[in-house]
Amino acid sequence: MFTRENDYPIVCDIFLPRSRDFVILRTLLDRYIFTELLSPFGLSLGALCFVMLTRELLRLVELLVSKGVGFWAVLKVIAMLLPSGLVLTLPIAGLIASITAFGRLSFDKELVAMRAAGLSLLRLSQPVLLFSVFVCTITLVLSHWGQPWSSLNLKKVALNLLKDQLVLALEQGTFNEPIPHMMIYVPESEPGQPPNGIFISDERLPNEPRVIVAQQYHVFMDSEHEHVALQLINGTIHSRPRRDDQYRQIAFASYDIKINLNLSSYSATEERPSYDQIMARLAETDGKDAGALRRLMEYYKDLAFPTASLVFCLLGVPVGIVSKRSGRIGGFAVGVGIIIAFYVLNVGCDFLVTALLLHPFLGAWLPNIIFVVITVGMYARMSRQ
Repeated sequence: MFTRENDYPIVCDIFLPRSRDFVILRTLLDRYIFTELLSPFGLSLGALCFVMLTRELLRLVELLVSKGVGFWAVLKVIAMLLPSGLVLTLPIAGLIASITAFGRLSFDKELVAMRAAGLSLLRLSQPVLLFSVFVCTITLVLSHWGQPWSSLNLKKVALNLLKDQLVLALEQGTFNEPIPHMMIYVPESEPGQPPNGIFISDERLPNEPRVIVAQQYHVFMDSEHEHVALQLINGTIHSRPRRDDQYRQIAFASYDIKINLNLSSYSATEERPSYDQIMARLAETDGKDAGALRRLMEYYKDLAFPTASLVFCLLGVPVGIVSKRSGRIGGFAVGVGIIIAFYVLNVGCDFLVTALLLHPFLGAWLPNIIFVVITVGMYARMSRQ
């Protein structure tokens, strides 16, 4: 658009004489700035989501290639993971987008032409405000409805995968807990070779805990009753009856263990305590329960964190102008630095709340308030230049 210095008189001549043309050009300018935000927003959002989900994606690829999990099931897991990732990455991507867009406008002297035509920094920020409202709305919807829904459905998908293939829950070289009070360890084996040996700690009967060791095992599924049967081959059962001075050892050639998958942690859904329950708990402890204080602050953060995307997008305008020579990579780095500062503030507020030095409401909103003050100060400074 306006990229050459000798275009400035033409720009001013276009902007100033006729009020109707002025309104039309302002509308075009709003669209132009809004469009400039979309490209860095999409790129940074994709990059941030990829970075946040890299560990999960590698695990899913392993399940797809090595464990025989279906491609459709992997896609469903990725879809369930996205809402939680987007809640964190949308505000960051909005900040990076505004920094990058206004950094480029300032570097190419287009911003100088717009300011010379009589447009204030606040007027130029109107498309950014609209963009920030869009980002905030999506973040708010995902935070309040998308994230709980995806968390619940992710547990269901994981439980279905576990029912189809218990081997997914038996990671070699790791103590696995497919259901409460049962720990299973499978030694690591050579690539392409079946597992050799299994160790099971079964404490489902509190009065008689058992340790079972076997040389081999086979897995059988009963999808109708949602049970899994482990057939153990050539092993021993070590148990201690009710008396402490008794010990029992039983050798077996074949032994079956049934596992009820409905008891799995994947099938359990932890309900978040309500606001009234949290306040009742605080009333019982005279406001000194650190866990209840932290949960209360999380309730306030449900609105505070999406609102931070408004502040981030608007803060990116003066920051982008100041760091105009940084380019897209530099804008990304500056945005990440601001987010790190915001995260440190949140951690500090969390500590102050649990130490009873700060009210949970103020602990949730104080980082936003600090960044609002910084944003207003930078706008005032840039407007005077």
